[in-house]
Amino acid sequence: MSDEAGPGLVRVRLDLSYDGKDFSGWAKQTSRRTVQGEIEDALRTVTRSSVTYDLTVAGRTDAGVHARGQVAHVDLPAEVWAEHEEKLLRRMAGRLPLDVRIWRAVEAPAGFNARFSALWRRYTYRVGDRPGGVDPLTRGHVLWHDRPLDLDAMNEAAALMTGEHDFAAYCKKREGATTIRTLQKFHWVRDAESGVLAATVQADAFCHNMVRALIGAALFVGDGRRPAGWPAEVLAARVRDPGVHVVRPHGLTLEEVAYPADALLAARAVEARNVRTLPGAGCC
Repeated sequence: MSDEAGPGLVRVRLDLSYDGKDFSGWAKQTSRRTVQGEIEDALRTVTRSSVTYDLTVAGRTDAGVHARGQVAHVDLPAEVWAEHEEKLLRRMAGRLPLDVRIWRAVEAPAGFNARFSALWRRYTYRVGDRPGGVDPLTRGHVLWHDRPLDLDAMNEAAALMTGEHDFAAYCKKREGATTIRTLQKFHWVRDAESGVLAATVQADAFCHNMVRALIGAALFVGDGRRPAGWPAEVLAARVRDPGVHVVRPHGLTLEEVAYPADALLAARAVEARNVRTLPGAGCC
């Protein structure tokens, strides 16, 4: 995966959002509806191209997960970009289904890679714990937890998880992929009017199921089934714990992806590809 468009191509950055309810995740699949599949099909149609232009995304969201601030890039032939640049957004809006929107399409700066150049990704997970359930108008974006939640206990647990760690206990293992991540932010707030609790979870990157597993552990603390120190104990063990519940996807939204200054994009992409080890860990 190159950090520069090839000869005769223009790298285009796309900023987009989608409601994940009816998608089988981001990554295209042969027989399932996906965000990537819908965008690539629409792009091929509006540019009247005989080939599909593959997208690279900042973070592959799972089935049912939403995005407000997703970022992707696509390499287009220079002549295609020159012909469609001015009207691409309007044409894509007319072709795409209503549950996915592209808000910006611009030529990317040199060295930009939507995935590897990113500094961090920020998610929000929303939970309601009112006895009567969740507001019907927001039910597609808020999980109902049927026990009252202690905000202070959840924040105490979350604070013990931040920093650089091996999150193997909270990740679905993928062959050859590291589970070392830097969790930069993890904290909860409760909205005074709706009563909905929102967790902000920000990291340089996330491994599969990591956010939803962290939320599941925090909810067990919040409803009193586990002490505040339990999620950190699970983390330290570095082994997937069957007691950690992966919550449902519909409460999760990718809010923002951040990138460094243009001059630092290529260097960040190189750094992100490096194999990570924790301080003091052996190399072999």
